[in-house]
Amino acid sequence: MKVLITGAAGFIGNKLSLRLLARGDEVIGVDNMNDYYDVTLKQARLAQTQAADNFTFCQLSIEDKPTLDSVFQQHKPTRVINLAAQAGVRYSLENPYAYIDSNIMGFMNILEACRHNAIEHLVYASSSSVYGANTNMPFSVHNNVDHPVSLYAATKKANELMAHTYSHLYRLPTTGLRFFTVYGPWGRPDMALFLFTRNILAGLPIDVFNYGNHRRDFTYIDDIVEGVIRTLDTLPHENSDWSGDTPDPATSLAPYKLYNIGNNQPVELLRYIEVLEDCLGKKSARNLLPLQLGDVPDTYADVQALVDDVNYRPSTPIEVGIENFVRWYRDYYKV
Repeated sequence: MKVLITGAAGFIGNKLSLRLLARGDEVIGVDNMNDYYDVTLKQARLAQTQAADNFTFCQLSIEDKPTLDSVFQQHKPTRVINLAAQAGVRYSLENPYAYIDSNIMGFMNILEACRHNAIEHLVYASSSSVYGANTNMPFSVHNNVDHPVSLYAATKKANELMAHTYSHLYRLPTTGLRFFTVYGPWGRPDMALFLFTRNILAGLPIDVFNYGNHRRDFTYIDDIVEGVIRTLDTLPHENSDWSGDTPDPATSLAPYKLYNIGNNQPVELLRYIEVLEDCLGKKSARNLLPLQLGDVPDTYADVQALVDDVNYRPSTPIEVGIENFVRWYRDYYKV
């Protein structure tokens, strides 16, 4: 296949590109290389894919409709994976307009480009944050998610609604993937594992929100990528049993599907920190802080739909995933 991946220099986009390239697909990578976090890390990721003959990189923002359209017309991808977005729950409190620009306007441009270029399948990143104020565990794609608690979550829910509209109106097959707390080598510096590791090694205290009472469905990067590839290869179909009287949020009479990709095994944050300390061989000093605005106390993914449709269940334990991250971190930063 010829696959266009937005956010190709990002944490998930880079690993996904490498996997697709390794199996013989052609990849057109799109990224704006912004400075939300360390650009040199993005450049180092990108260098790995640029070494492949069947990878083409285009530096642009998905908000730039004319340039994005020209990339679609020039390279003629068959399938599209949209991972480009303004990430981060907490940053959405500081700079809300960045989320409207990238996650709403940018995604609209992706939908229009897919519509006008006969794309076979659009797969896009949603987020576990869409579950918002829901407390019914585990979170199921068949549950209602109308109560987001951050603007980031609201934009991801909006993406799902926008995708459904295009699936309904134009029969564009779309699949939304709700990722649950992704971690692993080459991860984002603004995420907890990276921040904890950096501070512990530097002898600095770590900020532990909600006094450590979080539970998170930490999902290893390789498991996320495997889930993305399996859903990319499986086109969504209409659910003939769907009814407007009892509407199922995860399916439709249109070619539209939603999946959770999570480890299906929530872990206490304090346990996560203990495993990291063991891998580093060093204890942490902790600043215990209250729950931050926009955060939710717990996440827990029901992945039955993923198992049923693509026969996949993420399974990497945190003991393995964190050890792999620490090994990469020490090597990359020469610590």
